[in-house]
Amino acid sequence: MQTNRAAPESAESRKVLKQVFGFDGFRPGQEAAIEALLAGRGVLSVMPTGAGKSLCFQVPALMLDGLTLVVSPLVALMRDQVAALRLSGVAAEAINSAQDRTQNVAVWRRVAAGETQILYLAPERLMTARMLAALGKLPVRLIAIDEAHCISQWGPAFRPEYEALAQLRDLFPGVPIAALTATADAATRHDILDKLFGGQADSIVLGFDRPNIRLAVEEKRDWKRQLLGFLERHAGESGIVYCLSRKKTEQTAAFLTEHGFKALPYHAGMDRDAREANQNAFMTEASVVVVATIAFGMGIDKPDVRFVFHADLPGSVEAYYQEIGRAGRDGAPAKAHMLYGLDDIRMRRMFIAQEDAGEDRKRREHKRLDALIGYCESPECRRRALLAYFGEDTETCGNCDICIDPPEVTDGTREGQQALATVHKTGQRFGAAHIVDVLRGSHNEKILKAGHDRLPTFGLGAKSGKQDWHALIRQLVSAGFLRLDIQGFGGLGLTEKGAALLRGETGFRYRKPVARPTRGSRRGAKTDEHLPDLSAAQEALLGALKELRLRLAKERGVPAYVVFSDRSLTDMARRCPRTTADFAEVHGVGAAKLKDFAAPFLTAIEDAETARTTLERFALARAPD
Repeated sequence: MQTNRAAPESAESRKVLKQVFGFDGFRPGQEAAIEALLAGRGVLSVMPTGAGKSLCFQVPALMLDGLTLVVSPLVALMRDQVAALRLSGVAAEAINSAQDRTQNVAVWRRVAAGETQILYLAPERLMTARMLAALGKLPVRLIAIDEAHCISQWGPAFRPEYEALAQLRDLFPGVPIAALTATADAATRHDILDKLFGGQADSIVLGFDRPNIRLAVEEKRDWKRQLLGFLERHAGESGIVYCLSRKKTEQTAAFLTEHGFKALPYHAGMDRDAREANQNAFMTEASVVVVATIAFGMGIDKPDVRFVFHADLPGSVEAYYQEIGRAGRDGAPAKAHMLYGLDDIRMRRMFIAQEDAGEDRKRREHKRLDALIGYCESPECRRRALLAYFGEDTETCGNCDICIDPPEVTDGTREGQQALATVHKTGQRFGAAHIVDVLRGSHNEKILKAGHDRLPTFGLGAKSGKQDWHALIRQLVSAGFLRLDIQGFGGLGLTEKGAALLRGETGFRYRKPVARPTRGSRRGAKTDEHLPDLSAAQEALLGALKELRLRLAKERGVPAYVVFSDRSLTDMARRCPRTTADFAEVHGVGAAKLKDFAAPFLTAIEDAETARTTLERFALARAPD
């Protein structure tokens, strides 16, 4: 029976995809999520940033007869998604704190009248008794929770206001729920499934790889010089520079402005109007660099961000992954460059210690920081180390600083076996500090009480310092020989790969913690340009189309990509459509955009062709016989 219904539903969803959004086919994972929701099942969808998570709920929302609720944590995210949906002809609305009461009341009247298909709400506004009572009288058919990792106690981005969303399953029985995120390790996914779905939901995990982003980590020396050198190699490109403090954000933006860059600060301590103005400039103008704290991140959906530069160490691998995910959402080459040093590690440790949280939470955050430091010190492919943290195995990528310019490493097979043997002999439940103490022959109370001074590896590493052993263990973790139990007590355990090293079936090479000039800093090559395979005339047309897009976006007060993506404009430049029917075949042109934008873009294409023809005739007339 289900099989018989699947075909017509699939055909209908593809019809909506083409007519409304202008896309010819689904990306991996989208169709499976849509079919599950239409069948009334809950879905946890974990997809890389830029993989099209929103379509997983937007398409079924348009196929169901009723209202879809979308829980979104940020006003900026709501505003951009609502604007994009409206331009595609979808009756989408948002109720949020950025609108005055009169605006929100008007929105609610349209919702109550059945005129709205998709309503965006913040979690704290949705979960009020008054809102829930009002929504209970309406035909709610689907609920989507964006940035769903915020509900998990195991995640570093845990937000208390998300906790109440666990009640939705009981408050709206029979209504399918979609939980969407780009950042969720195994423990976080399990927690989301348990809280939102009682463990009963389809789980669609596509993986975490963003192969178009080149990864690089550099030891911090003269950070201003390092930042300036990097930006000089990326002049004319849009990007984000993350800083640890508000003060450094302001100072860095001023420093870059002095050196000729259009750099704008963004942090939570700024005046709201100034913050919004800087964000809007970044979203709509070219070559803007935003210097920001982590306040600038979730919900920033600008496709052509060409780089993310961390001037300071992020708080965890998850935070780092989320932040670099702002780059290269259009699929074109982008760079993620991070500086880190001992002061960064000290500051991060201090922040965790000062956090108003229980010891259990602090312990997990320290272990997350350990994992990030291990990534920074990785002696092999960074992408491999990054994906290993999320439970994925991959081949070396060829698109990170270590693959491109390998560091000097030394054979650490013997030391690695000593560390692994100690982990094994102590029961695979102790953290790195205890393992190092055993290896160095410490006679502290914990070791003596456990009898670990009688182990065969006790004192074998006494000649090496604690820093050396900790670096080695972090690299064993990042290389996949050891696993770190973040959900538990931070204990180290052997993986299959680690067991093979212990048996002598494989070797281990690692980078000792000795500061050295990063050869990557000498690389002056600019990021590979993502230039389409266009003729000179088509390139000129593409430039004209981008200018038109920016003008139309400013007239509507929306980001430029909401009008059309770069991919759509490139397709236009290549096709050079002359008629409305031709324009309908361009990537990303749905029925509403065909109606609203065909005329100005077709005129621009015709004008460009006329100008080109005139120039060619003029050149021909002036040519000597």
